[in-house]
Amino acid sequence: MPVKTFRPLTPSLRYTKLADFSDITKTKPERGLVVIRKKTGGRNMYGRVTARGIGGGHKQKLRLVDFKRKKHGVEATVAAIEYDPNRSARLALLEYKDGEKAYMLAPVGIQVGQKVMSGPDAAPEVGNALPLKSIPVGIAIHNLELVPGKGAQMVRSAGGAATLMSRDAGYAQIRLPSGEIRKIHEDCYATIGQVGNTEHENISLGKAGRTRHLGYRGITRGVARNPVDHPNGGGAGKSKSGGGWQQLTSPWGLLAKGYRTRHKKKISNRFILVRRDGRPMKLK
Repeated sequence: MPVKTFRPLTPSLRYTKLADFSDITKTKPERGLVVIRKKTGGRNMYGRVTARGIGGGHKQKLRLVDFKRKKHGVEATVAAIEYDPNRSARLALLEYKDGEKAYMLAPVGIQVGQKVMSGPDAAPEVGNALPLKSIPVGIAIHNLELVPGKGAQMVRSAGGAATLMSRDAGYAQIRLPSGEIRKIHEDCYATIGQVGNTEHENISLGKAGRTRHLGYRGITRGVARNPVDHPNGGGAGKSKSGGGWQQLTSPWGLLAKGYRTRHKKKISNRFILVRRDGRPMKLK
């Protein structure tokens, strides 16, 4: 998918880089595979803001993506490649022999008319979903389960790919896109290939309004507020990094820099072999 640029006729167009959507073959979603997405504005059931920076945005519909690839042993045909406003990857519309339709993440190289299949007997080809014990070592995978049968939770964004490094004692060692090496049960499913729309990282929205269209609502910096409104507010001078006695925090005092938010005794720590920064995981 190429990225298109614009002549700088306006200040916002000077830095705008957008997808040309040449890979899209169907413009409207499948009616039976979408539900209305209700906007929350970052508020919970009591009407209180629990997630700042959320609000507005264009109306969207949620596509019901089959992250489980649950129809094992049934061949499906790729009917179309579609845009999904809720994620960076593209979707592939599958049509099974029995007439059922489903969405899956579109990997690099998948084409309309191509046959895909899921299950332990599927061939290790692009778009096919297999358990980790059936996938050849060293191959690129995505759409990865953490718990067998729960559905894919990792490596789902555009351009993402993990690598199956080895298998031992019922677990597979996976190198994730972040660099983390993690043990995952070999009965978990993954899809062969790299997630498509690899040019997504080159997109530049170009103006603040386009960010608002995506549902983001800007918030004021803490250092620009008054002391009554934020721990980092006030002061006669400016300091981008805090400086002096002041440490950059959230409005509720949680440190913003250097503070590790992962719990030391989290039960899934035992599955992490190497951290994202390359250091081995220390279990306590």
